[in-house]
Amino acid sequence: MINYKEINPKELNENTFKLIGSDWMLITAAKDEAINTMTASWGGLGVLWNKNVAYIFIRPQRYTKEFVDASDKFSLTFFDESFKKDLSYLGTVSGRDEDKISKTKLNVSYIENIPVFNEAKLTILCRKLYAQDLDPNCFIDKDLADKCYPNKDYHTVYVAEIEKVLIKE
Repeated sequence: MINYKEINPKELNENTFKLIGSDWMLITAAKDEAINTMTASWGGLGVLWNKNVAYIFIRPQRYTKEFVDASDKFSLTFFDESFKKDLSYLGTVSGRDEDKISKTKLNVSYIENIPVFNEAKLTILCRKLYAQDLDPNCFIDKDLADKCYPNKDYHTVYVAEIEKVLIKE
């Protein structure tokens, strides 16, 4: 990745509600010699266990889950508005069915053996610390569980240490 500089996570000045919830991110991981990615709008950045962390949510039927589960590390990448159509496509088509990345304007590189996208304005390299399936019995607001999980396909939540934050110069 050319024209990127590493910053301390504490230097990140983006509004994470907009960055994740509105602009979306790609969760990308490798398994064997392959990679897969998915668009996500649920997750966050913060501090847990005295570490700078990212937390993401992946439903069990998502192909990318197999890749995140198989790897110790994954990337989160964020893009400017000109890539919104590509992110929408990557969020609706399964990598099980086609090489969906090849049908976008995105190009894959690797940093420390973690797949990333050259076009990203922000890249976060993550190392998994924790994973757990959401438990329907733990929802205090039962209406929320019913609304978000009518098919009972509860997400797995992953907490990962942020190892590097790279921003486009």
